Amino acid sequence: MRQAGRSLPEYRAARAGTAMLEACLTPELASEITLQPVRRHDVDAAIFFSDIVVPLKLAGVDVEIKPGVGPVMGAPVRTADDVARLRDLGPLTAERLAPVSEGVALTVDALGTTPLIGFAGAPFTLAAYLVEGGPSRDHLAARTLMHADPATWAALTEWAADVTGAFLRAQVLAGASAAQLFDSWAGSLGLANYTAHVAPASARALASVADLGVRKVHFGTGTSELLVAMRDVGADVVGVDYRLPLDEANRRLGGSSPLQGNIDPALLAAPWPVLEAHVRDVVARGAAAPGHVVNLGHGVPPETDPDVLTRVVRLVHAI
Repeated sequence: MRQAGRSLPEYRAARAGTAMLEACLTPELASEITLQPVRRHDVDAAIFFSDIVVPLKLAGVDVEIKPGVGPVMGAPVRTADDVARLRDLGPLTAERLAPVSEGVALTVDALGTTPLIGFAGAPFTLAAYLVEGGPSRDHLAARTLMHADPATWAALTEWAADVTGAFLRAQVLAGASAAQLFDSWAGSLGLANYTAHVAPASARALASVADLGVRKVHFGTGTSELLVAMRDVGADVVGVDYRLPLDEANRRLGGSSPLQGNIDPALLAAPWPVLEAHVRDVVARGAAAPGHVVNLGHGVPPETDPDVLTRVVRLVHAI
């Protein structure tokens, strides 16, 4: 998961005195943070260090990440005029994307034969942050706009798809071997609303790398009821969070999709015999699918003991 490094003391040392968005947009620092979990844990791939709102920042949106709060917008986006002002910011050009492209290129060079996974937030999650103005428990304002003004909602998610799609494409062009679209908030939606109001934008975002020959991973939290729809927007691999057993996810997907997941992050602090049994169960259930990327079912808690993560990787490799 993209937060793999944040439990590491070397991560905290590297980030000391540097704001999150500044760290993401400093190529050498973003590369170093990306490499740290690979060095420490011997995982089979790296995932580029970034944040969901980085493409918004690059596009010119007034956004900052406040410690202990999360992404906060200078002003919410809730009307057709607000969306028009976003469009006036112009596209994400190669010049704007240069810090990301440079960071990826540095990382790929340092990784050697270890592949790098590109990362971007899905349009719904970006749109939810923009409409709410910051983090939200239920994304009520975003879901209200979706129904109250569907034309404005469609224009907003289309813009978000183009921005995050350009962000993802830049990473692949710079050398990333796969691309992951991460939908943090899609679990707040039912299937009908996801299909009607979100899937077209997610498909548009994933289409941005469709011609580049890389596998596309689509992950969301709380999205057990949306897995088929999330695959059908153009994903090659479906990420499954910790809520749904992988054999059941495989059944719902018709046994045709490789899966990513889904060790429960909460168990990383459990006694080793409990965690080991859980990891073995996850791997056994994942064997039902045509492919399985063993991963957590959401992010690494910052307080996680790094040695536990290393031990989990060794266990999976041994299995």
